[in-house]
Amino acid sequence: MSHQVGTDRFINDLERFAQVRSEISVCLNKIADTINQAELAGDTSSGKLSLARDIEDITVASKNLSQGVFRLLVLGDMKRGKSTFLNALIGENLLPSDVNPCTAILTVLRYGPEKKVTIHFNDGKRPQQLDFQSFKYKYTIDPSEAKKLEQEQKAAFPDVDYAVVEYPLTLLEKGIEIVDSPGLNDTEARNELSLGYVNNCHAILFVMRASQPCTLGERRYLENYLKGRGLTVFFLINAWDQVKESLIDPDDIDELQASEERLRQVFRANLAEYCSVDGQNVYEERVFELSSIQALRRRLKNPQADLAGTGFPLFMGALNTFLTRERAIAELRQVRTLARLACNHTREAIARRLPLLDQDVDELKNRIDSVEPEFNKLTNIRDGFQKEIINTRDTQARAISESFRSYVLNLGDTFESDFLRYQPELNLFDFLSSGKREAFNTALQKAFEQYITDKFSAWTLTAEKDINAAFRELTRSATQYGASYSQVTDQITEKLTGQKVKVNTTSTAEDDNSPGWAKWAMGLLSLSRGNLAGVALAGAGFDWKNILLNYFTVIGIGGMITAVTGIFLGPIGFALLGLGVGVLQADQARKELVKTAKKELVKYLPQVAHEQSPIVYDAVKECFDAYEKEVGKRINDDITSRKAELDNLLKQKETREINRESELKRLKTLQENVIEQLQKIEAAYSNLLAYYS
Repeated sequence: MSHQVGTDRFINDLERFAQVRSEISVCLNKIADTINQAELAGDTSSGKLSLARDIEDITVASKNLSQGVFRLLVLGDMKRGKSTFLNALIGENLLPSDVNPCTAILTVLRYGPEKKVTIHFNDGKRPQQLDFQSFKYKYTIDPSEAKKLEQEQKAAFPDVDYAVVEYPLTLLEKGIEIVDSPGLNDTEARNELSLGYVNNCHAILFVMRASQPCTLGERRYLENYLKGRGLTVFFLINAWDQVKESLIDPDDIDELQASEERLRQVFRANLAEYCSVDGQNVYEERVFELSSIQALRRRLKNPQADLAGTGFPLFMGALNTFLTRERAIAELRQVRTLARLACNHTREAIARRLPLLDQDVDELKNRIDSVEPEFNKLTNIRDGFQKEIINTRDTQARAISESFRSYVLNLGDTFESDFLRYQPELNLFDFLSSGKREAFNTALQKAFEQYITDKFSAWTLTAEKDINAAFRELTRSATQYGASYSQVTDQITEKLTGQKVKVNTTSTAEDDNSPGWAKWAMGLLSLSRGNLAGVALAGAGFDWKNILLNYFTVIGIGGMITAVTGIFLGPIGFALLGLGVGVLQADQARKELVKTAKKELVKYLPQVAHEQSPIVYDAVKECFDAYEKEVGKRINDDITSRKAELDNLLKQKETREINRESELKRLKTLQENVIEQLQKIEAAYSNLLAYYS
């Protein structure tokens, strides 16, 4: 299918998906409510079926769907035309380019029936509501001021957490939420901050500029924060129309084509490695040449204007395909799996209950006692899987911590060649001038920050690959443990009911008879209770990368930067002062700087390795601990519910006479109602697939 679709098609597809998502959310809610009502009714009949886990998971999934949006994170350095691009995307001059030259706070743009801005603070103050003009005046700053703050490593608004801008725009109403991040810069603390929401967005829109192709700062950001992390990034090369305007003869077609081709080669050389999905080159689907100002002018005159020649039809087509076909289908597929699980659990519980209704109390007790060995097998399976997770945790924590330790201790081996590109641009002899010494020290410290950040980031990619591989192994183990677990639960059912359990031999991994906890452990289910800027994250689920991120960026990188850079200025200063003044000594001074820096670095590296490797160990350990805790809880819930299901029936039989016919009718109605809602979900999902095909 061609990517060249208009704004109307994009909005129509978003609306279509929003409708389906709403329909499925309602169905999920009805399933949860139906099961919950049946459980309440069980108190006065044959007892609860112990489906609390299904009710909880279905309720969370329904809520996620009803509140779900496609969250787009916009990244870009100063003066890249981010505001113009955003205005062209939403079709209104909401963020004038002369008002938002440098966004210094995280701004979430979402739908609201009325125009409203709410500032959220991080110091305990109550949120503050502002009108648009006040917000623009107070919370956006001039690029020169932004640059000065960057050099001084100061935050423009240190007490502000984020801002929420609500606006009654069609694109936002149909399910798009835009996160406008602080501009890219070399202030590592702010770059670390942006990592926190990079992982929690569906797609990243990285805005660049044709007249400034792939600056050092942009390349550093791509290398440190986006490369190799499995993120979906759309690169938007803005102001492409200015390529023509920059020519001596703008009407020379040959010169224009040659100039554009040279630019394309530069961007391809720098961006190609970030445009690979599962080994496939998707450069043409991820990099777009835009003329945002032209698109904005046309849309302001006519919201349905033809945007041909601006690059927007191609970009919006690719974004539409990714969001409404790839991400939307993946999200609904997981929800469908969850609904199928709830339906199967209900049917299985009813199938176990019906044969037991005719048994007297003594016979029921005997049958319950007879399956005690099988329940012990279930706990053994749980213990075995948890033990494997813990062993994997300990092995990975030790190996990765030791890898980090070795990496740090060997930094000195390549320091002289590595540090060449980080040396301050200031004249080294500025150091000898008391008036310029502070500026030189600041530049030198910043150079070390960049060096440490880049080296540390390179190592984290290796650590992430190792952890990824370990979780893939645990996924395979979850499949095996889940199969063993299902065999035992089938044995329990056969012993209790005297009926052979039918096994589905044609199922796929998605809808096989693996227990729910195993599907979760295998990554087939994803339920979220986290949030970003006050919004529930639909589909985030268990994400060990966010756990690792919290440790590495906030503690690891920050700790290393503070620890390492603080030791250099004194010794390097003494070394430079000892050289005296002389133009011929400039090269010698640079060599002395690197030599002294290496000497001090090597001297301090053992302490850095000793202090930081426990942090790395704890970070890796926490990833697996969180996984093991949730796996254990889900298995325990399943075992407990299976026992409770039998105990509930036994208790009811001991205390009252159960009307068999009435109970058969009640359980049959429960099953029919749940199946009916599942069928609606299946139909909505299939119809959406057909619509997109």
